[in-house]
Amino acid sequence: MNAGRSIPRVVVVGGGITGLAAAYQLTNAARQRSGNLDLRLLEATDRVGGVIRTERKGGFLLESGPDSFITEKPWALELAKSLGLEDRLIGTNPSHRRALIALKGKLHPIPQGFHLISPSRIWPFLTSPVFSWTGKLRMGLEPLIPRRSSDEDESMGAFVERRFGREAVDRMAQPMVGGIYTADVRRLSLLATMPQFHDMEKTHGSIIRALRARQKQRARESNPSSGARYDIFVSPDQGMQVLVDGIRARIPLENVLLDAPVDSVHVNSARKGWVIRYGEGREMEADAVCLAVPAHEAARMINTALPELAGELRAIPHKSTATVNLIYERKDVPHPLNGFGFVVPPGEGRSILACTFSSVKFAGRAPEGKVILRAFLGGALQPEMVDVDDQQMERAIREDLRLLLGIKAAPSEVRIRRHINAMPLYPVGHLDCLARIEGLLSRAKGLALAGNAYRGVGVPDCIHSAQQATGTLLRQLDPS
Repeated sequence: MNAGRSIPRVVVVGGGITGLAAAYQLTNAARQRSGNLDLRLLEATDRVGGVIRTERKGGFLLESGPDSFITEKPWALELAKSLGLEDRLIGTNPSHRRALIALKGKLHPIPQGFHLISPSRIWPFLTSPVFSWTGKLRMGLEPLIPRRSSDEDESMGAFVERRFGREAVDRMAQPMVGGIYTADVRRLSLLATMPQFHDMEKTHGSIIRALRARQKQRARESNPSSGARYDIFVSPDQGMQVLVDGIRARIPLENVLLDAPVDSVHVNSARKGWVIRYGEGREMEADAVCLAVPAHEAARMINTALPELAGELRAIPHKSTATVNLIYERKDVPHPLNGFGFVVPPGEGRSILACTFSSVKFAGRAPEGKVILRAFLGGALQPEMVDVDDQQMERAIREDLRLLLGIKAAPSEVRIRRHINAMPLYPVGHLDCLARIEGLLSRAKGLALAGNAYRGVGVPDCIHSAQQATGTLLRQLDPS
């Protein structure tokens, strides 16, 4: 602990969901220690929440970031419960629990039981127009494909093509899995993103056989699920901002510094610990620091103090994306909107990656007779779409919606949010990069990294990352 302070100070850099979750855990730790912990949260902008932002206006709820979180990964749900928000969580609309996919200018339902890359139900798969007959035949041969003997990482695209054929990559894996990570699946690490498929191949020798075995197991344990398990997606009744506000209310106001961009983090040469330089020439000493910012930002901050670690962090690529909310009169949308939205394979030549029917997916998002559509652009395959001006972006989206949904009318409102270099990509070898980062980090006592750049991009992953980072720092401060 630094001389001159009677209690240890921990500084969290970054006020997105990761930084908020870290600050919340540290606040609880301070209470358990009877105040024997000094917390500071430094956020570069004038608000906390990061990409999570819910705009409420005239009966509309517009999400510019994630609109939900999954309950299969427990950390977000557990946090919501600890905040007393469990009763405010709502599930998706049970009437339209399916997704659509664009193919030759038309939308088709993704076959029931299709699990991201693999069919688990025969008849819906055979009767679907999404795949050609040769594509279906190749995918049907998957149980006969020998399992791979090597445990080395490979790309998601290589894995899917090896087991199911190229059409499965282009028409399903790229829009579905690539859409989650806004990435090119032929460069995306299988082990860092979907290791369960590697395990299925290793254990069962076939993804189809593994999925059937899992279905039988679930049938023995409970009622079998039909189709995709969309019930695992939940959201607060008034949008994701509720989660942000719930955390923010638990952190003492004086512990949060807004408009406080961090310039650099240095080893405190005079005393043990760290010195954070932020704002216009201000400094703050700390016994421990949690960098809850994108990897490239963390690299910039520690470049002088820890250049080797900074170099590894810079090796994690990030891409920019845009989320666009469009409000329409329901009568102006000819499509039945009989799903939660659609994905677009790159081969379709469209500008958008996907579109969510927000007012269908969750209740209470729009007044009666109104529709909210949410389009997604950018990422690794179409980075140029984030750089066009607002007018060009809106024109491109409206043309896609005209073709795919038949919408000719102009939206009554358009809200564009760009997320610059906010989405990390996990290339092949990502886990090896993380191992090197963790090895270097182990030599820098009192420094932790957290966020979506490491072991998962979803809200639950970010929360878990924050909990692990702060847990490590607390143990280092009080090893007993």
